[in-house]
Amino acid sequence: MTTIKNVDLVNLSGTLSNSKPAQESQKGDFGTHLKNALGEVNDLQQKADQAIQQLVGEGKGDLQDTMIALEKADVSFRLMMQIRNKVLEAYQEIMRMQV
Repeated sequence: MTTIKNVDLVNLSGTLSNSKPAQESQKGDFGTHLKNALGEVNDLQQKADQAIQQLVGEGKGDLQDTMIALEKADVSFRLMMQIRNKVLEAYQEIMRMQV
């Protein structure tokens, strides 16, 4: 059984990301990666809000594009919540360890 090490083929905005060498993708610390992921989720939320505003407020925009933006924002938010839950579980498990 093989393990997939680089799953970042499609980023959250839906475009193909540049293929990065394995060493470059491992640089940086966990906090930096988490901050970048939170920024992407926030950007998707803002794009969904703008799409809703254009559709409802201005009467412009496409219903299908708005729904796609909403679903992307929803899925990315749920993924971030699951990551948060796993990090909290790991922290709590470490705190329960006896020395």
